[in-house]
Amino acid sequence: MFGKECYKDINRILNEKLQEKKALVAVHRGVRGGNITENTITAFNAALDMGGDAFECDVIRSTDGILYVFHDGTEPRNLNRQENIKTMSSQTIDQLWCNNGDMVSSGTHVEKLEDVLKYFCHGELFNIDRAWDIFPELFPVLDQYPHVLSQAIIKSPVEEKYLDFLDQYPVKYMYMPIVYSMEEAAKVMEYKNINLVGMELIAENEDADVYKDENIRRIREQNLFVWINVIKLGEHYCLFGHLDDDKALKGDPDGSWGEVLKKGGNILQTDWPYQLSCYRNQYFGLK
Repeated sequence: MFGKECYKDINRILNEKLQEKKALVAVHRGVRGGNITENTITAFNAALDMGGDAFECDVIRSTDGILYVFHDGTEPRNLNRQENIKTMSSQTIDQLWCNNGDMVSSGTHVEKLEDVLKYFCHGELFNIDRAWDIFPELFPVLDQYPHVLSQAIIKSPVEEKYLDFLDQYPVKYMYMPIVYSMEEAAKVMEYKNINLVGMELIAENEDADVYKDENIRRIREQNLFVWINVIKLGEHYCLFGHLDDDKALKGDPDGSWGEVLKKGGNILQTDWPYQLSCYRNQYFGLK
């Protein structure tokens, strides 16, 4: 069982899925392509239809307090705008059109977080990313939708201000810190009132201590899952050594996805859910 016994009811769906699938496929911003834009309900649905067990969504806050699903910094590509979306009002954001893969309007707008929360209310797992700077505004919105408590996995960097907030907040959403070292892992585990269910490990190279098998095993022995990013964000952008989607798709899935599973990865975040889920099923002998 992942997580603490006292939070087992909250963590039930996560544990049931991990028991069934052995390892889960998480999909980075949903499946985008053609006229489907990332970080939208359609993209998330496509991700689940293509074998994903969970999806990742990014959340930002407008200047007047409305929460949207969008990865700030991608405005030039996704919106044909240079300004950061966090500097815009909801009135401005609601008038923007999202680009498709050909950099022309897809006919869709940036979606509000509440619309995503209302739609995915049937046990779907999702990870909320890049929202740690707005935890005080985010959590009361999540509280309005009781089903989210057992579906959302919240993450943040390992910083005291975020850990203190989670420790003190009365509703215990599932939490996964972004961990770069075993020192950070130990710091998170000092907090006793956080519903810690796993850790996202970032290893820029094979020398990183969180890349080492014995340290991954130590984390798992604390009843925590290990989340590994196999997404490839650029030629020189390594999130877990050199074990990534590109290597798998170029003909060596055993040397990338297989290595992550062998090292103890429980949840793999990918941009290629169909291919990875097929490989996962074959690796574990699942139907």
